[in-house]
Amino acid sequence: MTAVAFDSASFKVRYPEFASVSDTLLGACFIEAGLYLSNADNSPVQDLTRRALLLNMLTAHIAYLGGALSADGQTRPVGRISQAAEGSVSASMEYMQPGTHAWFVQSQYGAAFWQATSSLRGFRYRPRPTVY
Repeated sequence: MTAVAFDSASFKVRYPEFASVSDTLLGACFIEAGLYLSNADNSPVQDLTRRALLLNMLTAHIAYLGGALSADGQTRPVGRISQAAEGSVSASMEYMQPGTHAWFVQSQYGAAFWQATSSLRGFRYRPRPTVY
């Protein structure tokens, strides 16, 4: 088994909205994605095609949160808006801890990753076989 290498061309085919984002930035986001889903031999996702797909979802999510798709290149506020005002424009954000459901569902890419990896977050109990 080996690690999945980032392929910017296939990433941009799947996520054409990132076509104008530099390969360097996307490559850095791909490496960061490895913090959330192991890209090592002992990864819980052993199928390399599936692992590449999931890492690309995470790459898109991280790049999105980092402001890669915003018109001015500014990062998006992290968290959900918990309070807002109109006069004198005020907004309060609720912090979403990375790795939690709330953090992932801040983008469609993270939400898709969260749903696709639901089987990795579960636990299956298998009782010890009894000998008669």
